Amino acid sequence: MVEETPQKKPRVGLFVTCLVDLFRPSVGFAAIRLLEQAGCDVEVPEAQTCCGQPAYNSGDFADTKDIARNTIRAFEGYDYVVAPSGSCAGMLREHYAELFKEDAEWGPRAHHVGHRTYELVSFLVDVMGMKGVEAHFDGTVTYHDSCSGLRELDVKQQPRSLLGSVAGLKLTELPGAEICCGFGGTFCIKYPDISDRMVSDKADDIVKTGAQTLLAGDLGCLLNMAGKLKRRGEKVQVRHVAEVLAGMTDTPAIGEPGRGN
Repeated sequence: MVEETPQKKPRVGLFVTCLVDLFRPSVGFAAIRLLEQAGCDVEVPEAQTCCGQPAYNSGDFADTKDIARNTIRAFEGYDYVVAPSGSCAGMLREHYAELFKEDAEWGPRAHHVGHRTYELVSFLVDVMGMKGVEAHFDGTVTYHDSCSGLRELDVKQQPRSLLGSVAGLKLTELPGAEICCGFGGTFCIKYPDISDRMVSDKADDIVKTGAQTLLAGDLGCLLNMAGKLKRRGEKVQVRHVAEVLAGMTDTPAIGEPGRGN
């Protein structure tokens, strides 16, 4: 009788992101739980910092390249790079190779890392074939499609697919779910009046759904929307989708008093 050779688990480097590290570490722990449930060996390289997106969006390509080189060095030994953020994953996947397209050394290295980089929920569904989760969440939720994840990485149905398997959860679609919330990284700093109008319109749509909880896959968007909802006195809770999918909702919602905010 021939014994089957055990399949090697994919070795995944988790790109935590700055906002998760500084404002919502519970998202990082939820990502690790989900990746391990999907059958991955997960590591968090200590050398990682920012993906370089703020500098890139500001036109500071010299500093962006320095940051990108550090990220590439930290992650190029992994089978996959996964981030609980469409904007950061999009930066590594779509823009690193562009930055180094005329660099004979770093161009191929940037392409190697970028080609293996995924947004968390997209990776779980599209690469690991995850069909559902064992989590439970009582209540009605609505979902905002973050711009980078949607437009750069085609993240749309994957989170809805997994949310459909969460016991007790009811998903109510958000009108204008694909419309930007107004965060846009440095956009909200450069154009605060336009940004505020956009997030105000978004908050109106969120409240109209009657959902008790707002979910999304990008912490920048979530912080922006949670801030507006809280300032308006709305009772809608705001969470990263990974926390719900991992069954890790003991941490107070974003913007609520307590640890992890």
